[in-house]
Amino acid sequence: MDPLACVSVPAFPLQLLLRSHPDWRGAPAAVVEEDRPQSPVLRVNEQARRAGVRPGMRYAAALALAPGLRAGAVAPSETREARESLTVRLHRFTPDVEPGEEPGVFWAGLAGLGRLHPSLTRWAEAVLGDLRDAGFHADAVIGFTRFGTYAVAQVSSGVRIFHDPREERAAALDVPLVRLAIDPEVRDTLEKLGVTTVRGLVQLPESGLLERFGIESYRLHRAASGQERAPLRPAADLEPLREQLVLDAPESDLIRCLFLLKQRLDPMLAALAARGEALAGLTMRIKLDRREWHVERIRPAAPTLDPVQVLDLIRLRLEASGARARTAEGGITDIVLTAERVPASHEQLRFLNVHPRDLAAGNRALARLRAELGDHAVVRVRVRDGHLPEARIAWEPITALAVPRPVSVPRRTLVRRLFQRPQPIGTAPTDPRHDGWLLLGTAYGSVDELLGPYIVSGGWWVREADRAYHFARTRRGHVLWIYHDRRRRRWFLHGQVE
Repeated sequence: MDPLACVSVPAFPLQLLLRSHPDWRGAPAAVVEEDRPQSPVLRVNEQARRAGVRPGMRYAAALALAPGLRAGAVAPSETREARESLTVRLHRFTPDVEPGEEPGVFWAGLAGLGRLHPSLTRWAEAVLGDLRDAGFHADAVIGFTRFGTYAVAQVSSGVRIFHDPREERAAALDVPLVRLAIDPEVRDTLEKLGVTTVRGLVQLPESGLLERFGIESYRLHRAASGQERAPLRPAADLEPLREQLVLDAPESDLIRCLFLLKQRLDPMLAALAARGEALAGLTMRIKLDRREWHVERIRPAAPTLDPVQVLDLIRLRLEASGARARTAEGGITDIVLTAERVPASHEQLRFLNVHPRDLAAGNRALARLRAELGDHAVVRVRVRDGHLPEARIAWEPITALAVPRPVSVPRRTLVRRLFQRPQPIGTAPTDPRHDGWLLLGTAYGSVDELLGPYIVSGGWWVREADRAYHFARTRRGHVLWIYHDRRRRRWFLHGQVE
């Protein structure tokens, strides 16, 4: 089994906050969702923890426990940019780096690094030293499993290495739940039941945990008990976005140089837009004839994809730095542009779209369809109240198209596609969980995992129903939503998760 390292920057948003307020170091400090009395506390340092402040408390309640508490909010964009910066730093030490969902947690694959570093301890010390130079305190745990190294990293200091999987598991079971990224309400409820460590959590029945506390607690239980061991999913190490302009002869006219730069700037901004990113800064390396490289940097007021704005900033910087006088002496022979990028907003991407949607043309097309096929030929889905899943969807006619207004979400979620009518399935084996059930034949593979049941019953006011729903994960990676109709004693396929 290849070794795995968990590099943890404890209380990552809090460290970002303390970098902005260095005078808060040594005092109780916390990160809050918003700067309001009733805003929840998200992260706390050791001084605040010793005073009784815990994540999930209201800011006002935390102030009552620690009157000297310093608190502030950290913008999600700041956390995201710092997380990406640390991912780039870790890529210097290993090509396999996976940022965790919890900010400040990274997993790193160590396979094949034995000839580059004399020992794993030296590797970990080099990583922590590099992060220390960047202004972050971090800890590293090297072991064999994702959860084991993550859990121990929350209570360790410096470097810790496990040479035996049993030793790692024993240490992980003793980790208090308050140190893990667990929902505060779930944590407090478990504490009332006397469950305060990972050992107590894994002793609970997983089915009851799923029913009472939800899917996140269920996944934490499976990871802690060793039932779920997802492989490492390294983040792509993106090369810096660069454009280079090499002139056949030295160019001494600054206006002509700007015109040539625009030919390189446009494809660079188009490439950023294709990645869903915007230009936050631009570094220009300019080489004059028979001279060394000259470096200039510009930074727009806000990340942008507007080439006119960027080109104007380039012109002002070159004129202010005296490039006009230097070009008269020898002329420019090479220019290298390097982009600093950040995620772009929806408005920025829409601004660069060269083929905007023509709503009037779309409405004319829909009118032709309605005229030929009837008013109910063009419809959209509307969610409504209903007892059975298929009764919660209604189709209503579309009168006119509207501009889409997407809602930003912290992470992508799975989508459950429902069939308008459930499809009957062949007879199931005696034990569908373990008998290699070919739910839809060999095309999907056998059922490897069956989650459920989730009971839907009632409907006596129209037609009584009694269904036991399950999520079936097949060997080829498909997730199917099926149910067993207890009254009809048959299995049905009702949808698929994508």
